Amino acid sequence: MRAVHFGAGNIGRGFVGLILHRAGYEVAFVDVNPTLIGMLQTADAYQVREVGPEATVHTVTGFTGIDSQADPGAAARAVADADVVTCAVGPTVMRFIAPVIREGLELREGAPVTVMACENAIGASETLRGFVLDGAPELADRAIFANTAVDRIIPPQDPAGLDVVVEDFFEWSIDRTPFAGSAPVIPDAHFVDDLAPFIERKLFTVNTGHATTAYAGWQAGAATIAEALEQPEIRAAVQAALAETSALLVAKHGFDPKEHAAYVARAIERFENPALPDTCERIGRQPLRKLSRHERFVEPASQLLERGESADALVRAFGTALAFDAPDDEEAQELQRMLAALAPADVVARVTGLPGDHSLVPLLVDAVSAAQLR
Repeated sequence: MRAVHFGAGNIGRGFVGLILHRAGYEVAFVDVNPTLIGMLQTADAYQVREVGPEATVHTVTGFTGIDSQADPGAAARAVADADVVTCAVGPTVMRFIAPVIREGLELREGAPVTVMACENAIGASETLRGFVLDGAPELADRAIFANTAVDRIIPPQDPAGLDVVVEDFFEWSIDRTPFAGSAPVIPDAHFVDDLAPFIERKLFTVNTGHATTAYAGWQAGAATIAEALEQPEIRAAVQAALAETSALLVAKHGFDPKEHAAYVARAIERFENPALPDTCERIGRQPLRKLSRHERFVEPASQLLERGESADALVRAFGTALAFDAPDDEEAQELQRMLAALAPADVVARVTGLPGDHSLVPLLVDAVSAAQLR
């Protein structure tokens, strides 16, 4: 069996690539980093070291690398011959890999290929489908696009090698409904009939909690996520935000309250893992995306208000994020330019995309006004 994975970085090698390897696939990693691709082309194996209570080491073999910038044709041919195509490139980059996948579908013969976007975004595979089939709807029957929810914390790594250090927890949930009974065999993945609860549970717990910690930590001058959580007021802010998202998830999706509370507690423990140090700056990067309509703060807050519930802690977290001004992050700098030049209501409209009559808008406008006075 053959798999193509776009994005040969730490998540690609240490999560998706590892699971595909364990499922018996030969994996072709596609990337635009010539140094990384060169290492993949010449290496026979790399190791994924899991750290935590269930620590272990996996050896990955049977892979190659393709530089899609230098040889897009090779990448397209790999897609044409693949059984599974995945990506972990970031939601904003999917549009740039779509032409290569489209060309691969044009070359393809036989059964449709499974395409799954393993991104921190709701409906990422459907979004990728739109990019791939843009102007080529006749290719729709050559691929099955299945949405997924993925979860594994992987901190920054030494760029000098291929080995990856990851946490010992992971979750890959896949919507089985597009496959009509012919889902690919991936034993470490979890196929479900309704993916929405798993996507929202992860996004509104792990991503909301991680980002709340990062932005509060940045504002308080903490370098790492673990250092930020050592501060009682930051821990309290994270717990308050996750108490609100927990109320939403339990009410909306019927999660068992005790089991979900354990899931939340485990998430915070994962943030604090001393073997996986991560920085507030790295987790906080790309604030404009993270403050947008269907992301980790605005989406759960809007749903709570629509249900007549409070979202005060999430609004406070949103306000804290407005102080994120990392000098090397383009989105952070753009956010600061907006705050300096625009009226609060205009900032909220441009950043969140919420309709002006939504009940969350006045609360966010107040948060922006407070941020502009700091």
